[in-house]
Amino acid sequence: MQRKWTSEIGDEDVGKDILLYGWVHEIRDLGGLIFIILRDREGFIQVTLPKKKVPAETFELAKKLKRESVIKVVGTVKKEPKAPQGYEVIPKEIEVLNEAEVPLPLEVTEKVPAELDTRLDHRFLDLRKPKIQAIFRIRHQMLQSVRAFLCEHGFIEVNTPKIVSTATEGGTELFPISYFEKEAFLNQSPQLYKQILMSAGFERVFEIGPIFRAEEHNTTRHLNEAISIDIEMSFTDHEGVMKILEELIVRVYEDVVENCEKFLNWLNLKLDIPSLPFERVTYDEALEIARKKGEEIPWGEDLTTPALRALAEEIGDVHYFIVDWPTECKPFYAMPYEDRPEICKSFDLMKGPLELASGTQRIHKYDMLVESIKAKGLNPESFEFYLEAFRYGMPPHAGWGLGAERLLMSMLNLKNIREAVLFPRDRHRLLP
Repeated sequence: MQRKWTSEIGDEDVGKDILLYGWVHEIRDLGGLIFIILRDREGFIQVTLPKKKVPAETFELAKKLKRESVIKVVGTVKKEPKAPQGYEVIPKEIEVLNEAEVPLPLEVTEKVPAELDTRLDHRFLDLRKPKIQAIFRIRHQMLQSVRAFLCEHGFIEVNTPKIVSTATEGGTELFPISYFEKEAFLNQSPQLYKQILMSAGFERVFEIGPIFRAEEHNTTRHLNEAISIDIEMSFTDHEGVMKILEELIVRVYEDVVENCEKFLNWLNLKLDIPSLPFERVTYDEALEIARKKGEEIPWGEDLTTPALRALAEEIGDVHYFIVDWPTECKPFYAMPYEDRPEICKSFDLMKGPLELASGTQRIHKYDMLVESIKAKGLNPESFEFYLEAFRYGMPPHAGWGLGAERLLMSMLNLKNIREAVLFPRDRHRLLP
């Protein structure tokens, strides 16, 4: 007999025997009648045991069941409008595959609320909750959509090194690691390797992979290990990759709405698909909006959290770009405007006050890039492996990096970015 998911049970199964596996979510013993709510990854089904209609040994076993034990059920499907899914199963056989200890360190039914730290300490139980499962089923669809969209647009998926000998952009703290007799670090970005691949003639590449930032943040929007969605594209400028980015975001929303209705319902969410094109706000305009709301920021400095909140109040909780940043705010590879070199061809993608992505047109001329590295106070010799690719035919190119967790967090209105990660890593957490 082939196993069925709870979500697969339908009218065609009424009167037939089926095989189920799952966890005991809840159990109610009314004396001569026992109700078990069986949970698998797709949902719930009610297993009903009228004492006079099921084998005696099955009834006695059910009386001793503990919540979150793993069981196998073979039984007959009946229509029952009051039950989850509108069906119930009258068991002929129940087998306990693994019994859960009591008491549970975390309540899976969510009847007893728990702090996020407690939930993360017992993450395996927290992840059993349907609402938490829904987050990661939607994340799965999100990443599927990203891959499909980029492949349809001619991008090649690549995997770049995560163990490196030098900082990608300079300035960001790196995690040192033991690497034989050499100094090495965990990579903070695939940036340099994406650009090298433009010189190698790949023209359009993308990567979905981990990045590591040894920054001592302790906020609801920062992680020390995250998944970054990166692209690099030849023969285009910053506007070209902005168009790819905004169309990608819309595609993700469309696919989630189409394919994740059940999981959105579990989260009590209704997604609005963003409209194209996304609004563009220049850095100068952003400063002015912030100033009018009482947030003074000197020109050339990064936008503060209060300034971004002020900007979101003005624009709304929508996707928009902040463009034309001061060159000093962006990394050494950002291409300045010829007629105004203090500004570079750059953008941040925002959703309300939250930065989701950042990108630029890149400097593709060797001499200009060396001077830019020096201007940032960095040593070009540390980047020789990278710079060599610019001496023998580097095409014009642009790209961006998009935070997977931030995209998911903003889409699902999660309060803390740690909720968008199976096992988050921050400055205080290395386990589980």
